[in-house]
Amino acid sequence: MTTALLLGFMLVNFADKAVLGLAGPAIMREFDISRQEFAVAQAAFFALFSVSAMAISFLTRRVHTPVLLLVMALLWSAAQLPLLCTATGFGTLVVTRVVLGAAEGPATPVAVHHLHGWFGDRERSLPTAVLMVGAAAGTAVAAPALSAVIDAWGWRWAFGAVGLIGLVWALSWWRYGHEGPLAPPVGTSGDSCAARSEVPYGRILWSGTFLSACLGAFAAYWLMSSLLTWLPDYLETVHGRTERQAGLVVGAAAVANGVVLLVHGLMAQRAAKRARSGRLPAGSGTGILLLVSAAAVAVFAVTDSDWIRLSMLFGPIAMALVMLTVSQTSCARIAPPSQRGGVLGASVCVMALGGILAPLVLGGIVDAGTTASEGYRNGWLFTAGLLAVAGAATTLFLRPERDAERLGVPETPAAHLPMVH
Repeated sequence: MTTALLLGFMLVNFADKAVLGLAGPAIMREFDISRQEFAVAQAAFFALFSVSAMAISFLTRRVHTPVLLLVMALLWSAAQLPLLCTATGFGTLVVTRVVLGAAEGPATPVAVHHLHGWFGDRERSLPTAVLMVGAAAGTAVAAPALSAVIDAWGWRWAFGAVGLIGLVWALSWWRYGHEGPLAPPVGTSGDSCAARSEVPYGRILWSGTFLSACLGAFAAYWLMSSLLTWLPDYLETVHGRTERQAGLVVGAAAVANGVVLLVHGLMAQRAAKRARSGRLPAGSGTGILLLVSAAAVAVFAVTDSDWIRLSMLFGPIAMALVMLTVSQTSCARIAPPSQRGGVLGASVCVMALGGILAPLVLGGIVDAGTTASEGYRNGWLFTAGLLAVAGAATTLFLRPERDAERLGVPETPAAHLPMVH
């Protein structure tokens, strides 16, 4: 139940992110702004995202995660609903995106920290992958649904719809959200055994696993943010698709992303359970997947064939997003349970920089091209290069088991849950 509820939490989270990209062409027309100006609104979402991700994640040592998750969901809705008013303009859009980003920044680390309170190390790959599928499912559901809302009632009602859905989730969580049996103690007193097992944060954050996981997640999030922000406009402007067609393509690509995440989660969890005691898989070949995705993005950028372009989008490009799951499980593995929330928050803080920079950099590259087609080609090739660098780094340095052993972090066993009748 917890995994299903948190999947819904992430679905709403990424629907909130996707709505601006889907409504982008309509917003730019109504407010008469350029792509670079629109990128400011997208980047505003990440103005406090990283800071909030770090700060709130450290609160997991003092505040129960169900409370933090409930407050976040309520703030998401509060940030979306003002845009229903037709009197609000571009300034209001920017301000509400800043508030929404501050509330959504800690979503992934706090949700993963809460989820890992229910599962031991060898059981975490699949539920964490399910959680990350919320990114794909949120986009897959939101893209066609919100595109239809925009077509029928205008872009403002798309923001209103995701705000109302957030309130529904918050009500469900208030009723059914609970801490897991493996959750670390919360409060100022703590637990003496837990305190003795803690590791200086500097040793964790400067480990090869943490740094390479952050770089890989940064590149994967850059790719995802670029697609969420600019793919609808790319399909409409360069390839002449309608808003509805662009929404369907974005949604279909998100479904492919979800399938890749789930298949990888199943394979990684099976490998973990078969591994000998104290030895989990080292990254499950994630660096290779990033390199494959880099090659696919390069092909996507230069090909003139719609079939090749779509086949890249619906498969190989999605392989980079596996890094979002692996970075979380890897960082969780090298952190003692009482420090897990803070370490996950630090990793998301770095990852989120990709969300801040991608819309601005790619928007600038597109506007700098002599044509939109040339600008987008250059932007996608830049993204491919970033993915290639991240793939090489994770292949060489992502070693969670080795670093956990060096830091003295023991494996967390499976939880023994009571039978529910």
